[in-house]
Amino acid sequence: MELVIKEWQIGSRVPYELLLLADPSKHIVDDYLQRGRCFVAESDGETIGIYVLLKTRPETVEIVNVAVKEERQGEGIGKRLVLHAIEASKEAGAKTVEIGTGNSSLQQLALYQKCGFRIVGVDQDFFVRHYEEKIVENGIWCRDMIRLRLEF
Repeated sequence: MELVIKEWQIGSRVPYELLLLADPSKHIVDDYLQRGRCFVAESDGETIGIYVLLKTRPETVEIVNVAVKEERQGEGIGKRLVLHAIEASKEAGAKTVEIGTGNSSLQQLALYQKCGFRIVGVDQDFFVRHYEEKIVENGIWCRDMIRLRLEF
C-alpha cells in the first residue's frame, strides 16, 4: 500500500466523512478548517486519512483532528499521519505540538504517547460544554479533554 500525504486544497471537496469521525460537530470542523492547514492521506486515489494543524500561539501548533477511514484503521495510518504532522510542524517553525483527545479515546491516548507526546493536563467537562449530544466511546462517557504536548 502506497500512502501519499499531501495538503488539502481549499475549494476541494471537504472530506466530512473523515473529519466527523474525530469531531462530531460540523460547525467546529468548519471553523478550524478555515483557520488551519489540512492534510489528507490517499491510497490508490482514495482519501483514507486526514489531520488538521492549527497555529495556536507563537511557535506552537495543535493537531485538532486525526481520522482514518474506519475500514482502514489498525493499519498504522494514524501513526503515519501523526508523525507527518510533527514533521510539518517542525518545517513550519513550531517548537511545540499539542493535541487533545477524549478521556474515553484509549487507542488515541496510546498512539499519541507512542509518538512522543506527554500528558500535560485535563480540561474537565470539555465535551459536556462544547457538544450538545453525549459522547460514549469504549463504553466510557467522554467528558474530559486529555491534553498532550510534544516539544522539540
